[in-house]
Amino acid sequence: MEIKFDELLNQITDFIKSEANTKTIVGEQFSLGEYSCVPVIKVGMGFGSGGGEGEDPKKGKGQGGGAGAGVSIEPMGFLVTKGEEIAFISSGKKSGLSSMFEKMPEVLEKFADKKKADKGKA
Repeated sequence: MEIKFDELLNQITDFIKSEANTKTIVGEQFSLGEYSCVPVIKVGMGFGSGGGEGEDPKKGKGQGGGAGAGVSIEPMGFLVTKGEEIAFISSGKKSGLSSMFEKMPEVLEKFADKKKADKGKA
């Protein structure tokens, strides 16, 4: 049995190309009123392969091999256009609207504590 690493690596690469795209991860470009929104992702890949052969006087010749690949796909945000204007809106936790919504419970809690304190003074 001959191991063809080139063919195996090509099959893995073709699979990653077909799966690691914005359509399969976050969807296709869409319009929102006058705005056009294009999803943006970050893709990281790693490959590894190895093989070998040997001979044992009692067991005869043998060979073996293997290959693997890993993919990391992360939605990053959206490119947004309106007319000739273009902007990038991050989907990360530390920016934009998501940051505000992330802090909302903390703000509400402080507001409630202040109300209780004010009520206790009256």
